[in-house]
Amino acid sequence: MTAPDPTRPTSQLQRQPPSVVAPRPDAESAPTGAVPGGAAPAAAPEATTAEPPAAGRAAGSGRPSGPRPTDPQPIDPRPIDPRPGSLRAGGPQSGDPQQPGGARPGGRAAGGGRAAEPIRLPEAPLAPGEIDRLVAGAHHDPHGLLGGHPVSGGVAVRALRPMAERVVVETPIGSAELVHQRDGLFTGLLPVELVPDYRLRVTYGGAEYVQDDGYRFLPTLGEMDLHLISEGRHEQLWAVLGSHVRSYDTGLGRVTGTAFAVWAPNAVGVRLVGDFNGWNGCCYPMRSLGSSGVWELFVPQLAEGTRYKYEIRTRDGRLIQKADPLARSAECPPGTASVVHTSAYTWQDGEWMAARAAEQPHREPMSVYEVHLPSWRPGLSYRELAEVLPEYVTDLGFTHVEFLPVMEHPFGGSWGYQVSGYFAPTARMGGPDDFKYLVDALHRAGVGVLVDWVPAHFPKDDFALARFDGEPLYEPADPQRAEHPDWGTLEFDYGRTEVRNFLVANAVFWCEEYHVDGLRVDAVASMLYLDYSREYGSWTPNAYGGRENLDAVAFLQEMNATLYRRCPGAVTIAEESTAWDGVTRPTHLDGPTGIGGLGFGLKWNMGWMHDSLVYMAKDPVHRKYHHNDMTFSMVYAYSENYVLPISHDEVVHGKGSLVSKMPGDWWQQRANLRAYLAFMWSHPGKQLLFMGQEFAQGAEFDHDTGPQWWVLEPDWPAAGDHRGVQDLVRELNRTYRATPALWELDTDPAGFSWLDGGAAEDNVFSFVRYDTAGHPLVVVSNFSPVVREGYRVGLPHAPAGSHGLWTEALNTDAVAYGGGGVGNPDPIKAEPESHHGRDLSAELVLPPLATLWLRPS
Repeated sequence: MTAPDPTRPTSQLQRQPPSVVAPRPDAESAPTGAVPGGAAPAAAPEATTAEPPAAGRAAGSGRPSGPRPTDPQPIDPRPIDPRPGSLRAGGPQSGDPQQPGGARPGGRAAGGGRAAEPIRLPEAPLAPGEIDRLVAGAHHDPHGLLGGHPVSGGVAVRALRPMAERVVVETPIGSAELVHQRDGLFTGLLPVELVPDYRLRVTYGGAEYVQDDGYRFLPTLGEMDLHLISEGRHEQLWAVLGSHVRSYDTGLGRVTGTAFAVWAPNAVGVRLVGDFNGWNGCCYPMRSLGSSGVWELFVPQLAEGTRYKYEIRTRDGRLIQKADPLARSAECPPGTASVVHTSAYTWQDGEWMAARAAEQPHREPMSVYEVHLPSWRPGLSYRELAEVLPEYVTDLGFTHVEFLPVMEHPFGGSWGYQVSGYFAPTARMGGPDDFKYLVDALHRAGVGVLVDWVPAHFPKDDFALARFDGEPLYEPADPQRAEHPDWGTLEFDYGRTEVRNFLVANAVFWCEEYHVDGLRVDAVASMLYLDYSREYGSWTPNAYGGRENLDAVAFLQEMNATLYRRCPGAVTIAEESTAWDGVTRPTHLDGPTGIGGLGFGLKWNMGWMHDSLVYMAKDPVHRKYHHNDMTFSMVYAYSENYVLPISHDEVVHGKGSLVSKMPGDWWQQRANLRAYLAFMWSHPGKQLLFMGQEFAQGAEFDHDTGPQWWVLEPDWPAAGDHRGVQDLVRELNRTYRATPALWELDTDPAGFSWLDGGAAEDNVFSFVRYDTAGHPLVVVSNFSPVVREGYRVGLPHAPAGSHGLWTEALNTDAVAYGGGGVGNPDPIKAEPESHHGRDLSAELVLPPLATLWLRPS
């Protein structure tokens, strides 16, 4: 075969070129400035990532598969000789005595003369049908066509460069020009036997750019990765799917770029689009990795901060663009693109993490401050919040914060509960490393971090998970099963292994990558029941004729078992509002239903929250008729491990703030609130309080304005009243943490005993809390507005050495908290008079609308 005429003009498309990837700053012949028709080229990163392993490396290694490197060699600019058996045309070879010194790297021949013009190679054409599929984004194996491939007569090199004017292939033994076949496909046949190391020199608008060819690299997922994905057992799914900056050592030097991988099993083809190609899907087709449903591509020179999406050709012929489900960073809304991210953060919470691994959360103190981060201090970034939130939380004595969902979400008014980016912290307040900085700062301040997690449903936004590859994928195919009737969203298909894998890995991701100490799982009840919020006849029973969603049960069990195994000391908390048996029972233990425990560490006690607020909302004169609302929780207190939540759900949508739920005038409202909080802190279970309620703000939660901090300012007329409640919360937490009787046996009946739970006419409740050593704390709550003088209460036997004396550890009517100062300032002597079934008792002064904590002294 003879070479084509090298003087024939190169075919050009009559369109403006897109933005393309610029070469490294030190690459020769690389022009600076903007690419005509596109954005300014971004320099490739100098930083490198993990070494590439051999193909098939086990999951979670964090190392891409790829060719093993050889030492870099200079490129000889002289053209390749197209004649069989010849290496070059146009003169002696490098080192020939007739040409001392040989060729020099850098594009010029020895002796200072310019290099010969690259010759035009013969075509290595593709069949029209293959090109049609490639150009349409409907080809499953572009790597089988593009790049370098041994064929009869040499090595075929093909490059898809739409709108390019010229493409030259450069190898260690010379350079040659590819022929434009059609539609941006350039091809050529190198007269060599093996595929050499090569680069492409591409001309757009008269400017040349040196590019490494991503189609010459092996997949970045190994066989074990694909096996585990198909099995639904890849516990570090984020390490192989999504986008990852990778580096390869090749014969032409180190190549750095970004590897992309996405699960889209129903797609006919997938292409990468982004700010690097004008969001035009004309190039960067990805390859399908067999039956796994995963599509993959490595793009050299794409760097940190690149914005991208996947353009998917559906089976019905449509083109749709989707954000990356595994993206670890996302564009700030209203933008919807995914962003390439590589963490550079160095954690400093090693002491905290080591201590966490040795803890048993249900036997530790836990008082949680629930926070909506965007509105806690509106306008502050993650790093700015790190300067003020840990200080505030530690000053008030909370052990943990719980963030409403921090995962990326398109609508701020959802407070994060309609998630579009499950692996990306919302960009509204900074980047992923900024969120890590906040978590780290809280840990170093001694505060645990819980995060709300939403595996129950996801929004229908076109750019996100809904019908991801053109068909139901993350949601069930049955529309009745897919639609969530309450929120206009879609439910996950828990029966699909890959979907379960996605969610389980996501739970692990937040605890491993962001050092989160636990997940509060939202809307668990809606997952557990097939008929949840559905009318009769609009749902299908399970295989046994029941209404339990057995797939969701299996998913929750797997998620909890996996998380507790991988993340010692972390805790999962279920928001489950029904009487489902065994929410916090270990997964390996069967209950009466035979289904087995769900495996959560704790469960929100929604019944206690509802009943106690019903009681507190009543005028005291009517409370005697609702006395059982306050005592009923102890009937089932040890059926699960509980958290007592006064959460965001109770102070929104017309429900008013916590203090506004209380009856009476302003003084009585605050007194009721103080008495209620002390009752809550002494009741078995952990505590959770939503922001703003700790200082009795008057308005309900507004996600735009956040807490009413101004009511604490000295010039506010009632500032002292609000500060009094805040001071009480501070003292509640201080005393709570210092008193093991209030938390050590939260899940053990031995830790609680009624003194009198039946004093309905008096609106009084009295009980004892114990620690593991038997040390008691007596609690007496008077929810009537009258002072009760000489009110006799039975007392337990105090520990040896206490002399039978009791003192007030806390009195919510103290003047310091805004109360009237009624109480028992002097030590109380236990008398040998039986009362409430106890050998000892004492007469107390019960302040109005107040709670007392008494301890032996």
